[in-house]
Amino acid sequence: MKILVLSRKKDLYSTRRLVEAAEHRGHSVRVIDYLRCYMNITAKEPKIFYGHHEIVGVDAVIPRIGASYTFYGTAVVRQFEVMNVYCVNSSLAISRSRDKLRCLQKLAKAGIDLPVTGFAHSTKDVDGLISIAGGAPLVVKLLEGTQGIGVVLAETKKAAESVIEAFRGLDANIIVQEFVKEAAGSDIRCFVVGNEVVASMMRKAAEGEFRSNLHRGGTGHHVAITEQERSMAVQAAKVLGLEVAGVDILRSAHGPVIMEVNSSPGLEGIEKTSGVDVAGAVIAHIERRYESGGAHLSNES
Repeated sequence: MKILVLSRKKDLYSTRRLVEAAEHRGHSVRVIDYLRCYMNITAKEPKIFYGHHEIVGVDAVIPRIGASYTFYGTAVVRQFEVMNVYCVNSSLAISRSRDKLRCLQKLAKAGIDLPVTGFAHSTKDVDGLISIAGGAPLVVKLLEGTQGIGVVLAETKKAAESVIEAFRGLDANIIVQEFVKEAAGSDIRCFVVGNEVVASMMRKAAEGEFRSNLHRGGTGHHVAITEQERSMAVQAAKVLGLEVAGVDILRSAHGPVIMEVNSSPGLEGIEKTSGVDVAGAVIAHIERRYESGGAHLSNES
């Protein structure tokens, strides 16, 4: 197979591992910077170019779209879909996951348990918003934030009011969520490929920090997940239409809840912590889709 990895940098761990896994299994693989792609959008012969050359003969695309470039990155993925090239995660699925509010609403509609969440536009409704989340302490999140950036723990009602008013004063869209104290600064990352969780790890926040993101000093630890957690992770990815996803779960007093779903989950922490060849699992999934004929069908658009 001829596989393309859409990534800004070839030397990123996740990108490098996907290339290694694909080559190990005998495939031709190439990494291209999706921001350097340009498109001919036409009904008869849609095309996509990289540099001065047209991209042809591609069997599968693995999107690794950075959050800062979601709009253009998904446009590139969508152009491959227009050309009937199989994309491991569709442009629509990526867009759904990147819009935190839309993601939570779709998960809620599917009956998947979430942290209690509130959303409002006007600062005049701050009291009601705080009340929805169960009062302070609570977590305030920017809808556009990634890797823990734009996530604030407000320990008092006064602090919550100040943070919410400050964000809204900048016209930033936010959500407020209950603070799951019993999680003790940890969450569970489940790496979903197809219809199964191929690897998992517990991420623990650094001392004095409540965010468990590895990019913020969090550490990865081995964890055994329950069947309920496994099922929730697979269902969450399916609801959003993601074939590859990182699903983050909090263990609350009222059971596991989905905190976030990532369409371009990192491989380094999960592979090193779990010892699982996650990159190989992704390539094996692509092979199964290709052999079943699914790789020749366009994703939903």
